[in-house]
Amino acid sequence: MSRVWPALLLWLAPLPAFAQTTVQTRFESWTAADERGYGAFITAIGESGCRSVDACLKTPANPFRASDPTPGYGFRSDCADLPYFLRFYYAWKRGLPFSYVSDVSPRGRARDIRYSARGNRVEERRDVLTGDDALRILARLRDQISSATYRIHPELEGPENDLYSAALTPGGIRPGTVIYDPNGHLAIVWKVERDGRIRYIDAHPDNSLTRGLYDLRFVRASPGMGAGFKNWRPLRLAGATRARDGSLLGGHVELAANARIPDFALTQFFGTGPRPDDSAWKSGPFVLNGQPMDYYDYVRASLGGGSLHFDPLREMADMVASNCADLGYRADAVTLALQAGIQDRPQPPRLPENIYGTEGDWETYSTPSRDARLKTAFKEVRDDAERFLALWRSRDPRLTYQGADLAGDMLTVYDRVSAQCSLAYRRSDGSRVLFGYEEARRRLFRLSFDPHACVELRWGAAGDEAATCRDGALKRRWHAAEQRLRNQIDRTYEARMDFSLAELEAGRGGAASAPDTDTRAFLLAQQKRH
Repeated sequence: MSRVWPALLLWLAPLPAFAQTTVQTRFESWTAADERGYGAFITAIGESGCRSVDACLKTPANPFRASDPTPGYGFRSDCADLPYFLRFYYAWKRGLPFSYVSDVSPRGRARDIRYSARGNRVEERRDVLTGDDALRILARLRDQISSATYRIHPELEGPENDLYSAALTPGGIRPGTVIYDPNGHLAIVWKVERDGRIRYIDAHPDNSLTRGLYDLRFVRASPGMGAGFKNWRPLRLAGATRARDGSLLGGHVELAANARIPDFALTQFFGTGPRPDDSAWKSGPFVLNGQPMDYYDYVRASLGGGSLHFDPLREMADMVASNCADLGYRADAVTLALQAGIQDRPQPPRLPENIYGTEGDWETYSTPSRDARLKTAFKEVRDDAERFLALWRSRDPRLTYQGADLAGDMLTVYDRVSAQCSLAYRRSDGSRVLFGYEEARRRLFRLSFDPHACVELRWGAAGDEAATCRDGALKRRWHAAEQRLRNQIDRTYEARMDFSLAELEAGRGGAASAPDTDTRAFLLAQQKRH
């Protein structure tokens, strides 16, 4: 028997799901109940464990799946499309109005509009009206929406952006809230834990869907880049006429201005004090109940009800489990690249102009951004372990731990949870290689992001394990020369990176060494010290 998501039952019964592919708008605006229903829809997808956008919409978590087109129809979306894709899908099924930004332009010069230094402005919008074909709209969203669509100053209005800067409050950040990383990635909040931790879903060019915890992987940036948390702007279909079948014909969509949105706020950009100038946005402090905090602590404390508490053992368990899940998601991405046969193609004479922000097969099958985010997460485990020990030693009341050996107890949790993480791949000769979390960490900076590499190098093999790799001397030189790029965890989207092999071997790009991610060694040393 399939699982039933109780939240769905609260809103599914009153309204039908429209089965035809022709859009039928029946309501002039979204109500508070519609927004709660959309949040429940997102939560159900997050809870379902589905691993691709197509599978998510065909799983029992989607109450509208029976009204979709023929079973053979495939739903596809990458990270930038996903918020619009799911929002329109829900609007289509519920007969709700929908409109979207169809074109943006950079404010100033930009080599790539997705990474424009000063952000973008809205140039055109498109209203979806009764009579439009829903499947064509989904296709248009894939073509017209990119991460550039979100890169807009929160105060830039006329024509309005589809989203607005959300207040960092309980209810302000909710299931359905969009998270924009200005390094070119998008996610959707599907759950806010009681302690303020945020769980999200995100999609990738290979159509996979993954899950994670909000953390340092989502960087802050200047207001012009529009980074951070965004909610869907209230809208209203005006000037339409009601047909006999109840659908609304014609009309145009009007969006609410910032001043008319109760939970519009600029706190995430400028802090909790007097607003600084845009050029000094980083100077804005974050203070909650008289206590200064860094931005990420503030977000968590505010969403957690006004106080910040850490259970270091639970934090350690959750971070390691999250990293294990990310390794599994990476395995799926590598498998798709291998199935496409990219590893059998000749190595191009140069890397793409920017390995993080590109298009075509490199965007679909390479993993530099995914790998950089994974490395950042592994580093955060190590850094948080050190932070928790510092809080414990200073008897900070924010730490909820009653034991006598925090380093030892965190190490026990680390070992227990990491032991449950198992990874496997098949070498070029078909033999199976098994390894666990700690081995994955040891080879983390050897994992090749380059889809032209053999599977052994994609998984950082060395010694006898790498002997079955069929790459010739040239490809192996490329793998060795890309080490500096693998050492880099900061994604530099504006930098030129179309290096030749000779330029890489001469030391161009990247970082000379990798950061410390060895949580286990750190905790062992601290345990001995204690």
